[in-house]
Order: sequence, then structure tokens, then C-alpha cells
Amino acid sequence: MDKNSGQKSAVQYLYPPTTPFDQRMLEVGDGHTVYVEQCGNPQGVPVVVLHGGPGGGCSPAMRRYFDPAVYRIVLFDQRGCGKSTPHASVEANTTWHLVADIERIRATLGIEQWIVFGGSWGATLSLVYAQTHPDRVACLVLRGVFLMTRRELQWFYGGGAGQFWPEAWARFTSLIPEDEHNDLIAAYHKRLFSGERTTEIQYARAWATWENALASVSSDGAGGEVPPVYAHAFSRLENHYFHNAGFLEEDGQILKNIARIEHIPGYVVQGRYDMICPPRSAYELTRRWPASRLRLIRNAGHALSEPGISAELVRIMDEIARL
Repeated sequence: MDKNSGQKSAVQYLYPPTTPFDQRMLEVGDGHTVYVEQCGNPQGVPVVVLHGGPGGGCSPAMRRYFDPAVYRIVLFDQRGCGKSTPHASVEANTTWHLVADIERIRATLGIEQWIVFGGSWGATLSLVYAQTHPDRVACLVLRGVFLMTRRELQWFYGGGAGQFWPEAWARFTSLIPEDEHNDLIAAYHKRLFSGERTTEIQYARAWATWENALASVSSDGAGGEVPPVYAHAFSRLENHYFHNAGFLEEDGQILKNIARIEHIPGYVVQGRYDMICPPRSAYELTRRWPASRLRLIRNAGHALSEPGISAELVRIMDEIARL
């Protein structure tokens, strides 16, 4: 039993580790090369996993939500992060570049249609990709929904979440002069792209620590030590996207375009106490999307590793496998 949450360890819900049967570096243009891997069953049901951040990168743990005997699991590091190169680069790095990369990967691997599985920013990207290429998406499985709206960014970087975590918020804001507190995304942007490596790392670690501190419902608010190389890519890319409102054409674009995917079946798993991406967005999304189902998980926050979230995602993927 987990002494903090009173639930089983998340690992008990997951499939055993599986080894990739294919790993490659794929040139996608604009000087970018992305890391792509496949594991599971080469003849199985294709599913592509879109990691969070932006800038988070994929990890071996993400393979474990899928029965390897059933699924052909595709993971990749989005531009600028993980094993993709150039590292931490924001040049030619927008939502639309990533949507094009997903299509390039699908075509390169000879996949006609696949399940799209993503959480947090990965859910945002999943929805934008599906709305752009609805004929290529068999099903959407989303977790910790983020719709890239001003309201959501204001919640997390404008003091809303800080009302619940005042000590973590104080650490996050203390590095910024008070006269810049009205726009912390812009204030951090200036420092994350200062051109001075030491400064960029300092603010990158602070940016990533603020998010990490709020990820789990059982968090103590500390946020942990974030490795500098990871923090540099994660924080620069995330801030770059948020500073540019996700490169969407208008605020609320995903909900306005929901008719494009209204026929695609969808499963949405949402932590009831998600402090990073509160449940309101998941609720509004599924209320407008007739083919979707919302699963609210009690005693769960934002993290993919939350026991209740892990259990539900595995259950959904097993359910889809039986269809």
C-alpha cells in the first residue's frame, strides 16, 4: 500500500516492461531529427503515445499501459526534447510542426489509422492532430486534459493554483521582480532565453519544479531536484509554447472545432484534484463531444503515475482491445 494515498502502487496496474523492436532517428525537416521507437506486437493494433510538456519526452514507463501482445506501440520524442535533436531548440518548433511530424511518422511506418493516446500537453496535441487529420484517428484516449486556453494558463501561472500551494508559489515567484508578476510566463521567457546558460538553467529548474510540485495528489510540495539538462529543454519548450498560446489561431480553438472529431470515440481520464489541469476542461470537452466518455478519478491529481489514473488507462486499453 502507498502510505500517502492509501492506494496500491501504480506499477501493479501496468504491463511488464517491453523492449522496442524498432528504434530510429527520423529527419522531419527544418534541421530537426526526432527519436521514434516501436514496441509490442509488430502486427498489432497501432497506438501512438504523445508525451506531455511540451518538452517532456517519452519514457520506457509509457510502454506499460498497453498489452504488448495486442498493441503496436509507437512513442517518439517531440522536437527539441528527449533524444531528438537539436536539444532544447525552439526554432521551427510549433504545434503545427508537431502535427506534421506525427503524420510523417505514421506514413513512414505504413500505418493507415491509429489510436492516439496522450496526456496533459499530449492531450492538447492529440486533439489538434485529430481535428487536422480525423480520418487517421481510430480512437482518442486522453488524460489530464489541457485545452491551451488563456483561462488555463492564468490558473497555473496567474496565481490560481498558488492559492492552494502558497509555499511552492512563493518559491516560483520569488525569482521574478514584483513589477513583472502580472505576466510570469513573459518574465520567465526573458530569462529562459537570455543566452546565458547559467541563468537559463536556474530559471528552467525553478519553472519545472513549480509544475512537479503540483503533479501528484500526494505531493508534499517540494517538487524535487530536476536534472539541469532535462529542465533546460522542458522549461524552454513549455514556456515557448505557452508564451505563444500554443500557436493556435484563436483562444478556445479546440472546443470550437469539436465538430471535426464528433464521430471519433474518445475516453477521457481526469484526476478529480488535478491542480495543473483542473477538471473543468475535461468536463467541457466531453460535454461537447458526443462520442466521448469522461472518467473522473477520485483521490488523484495530474500525474500519469497516479494509481487510480494508471489503473483506469490500462482498463480502457484492455477494453478497446476486446472490441
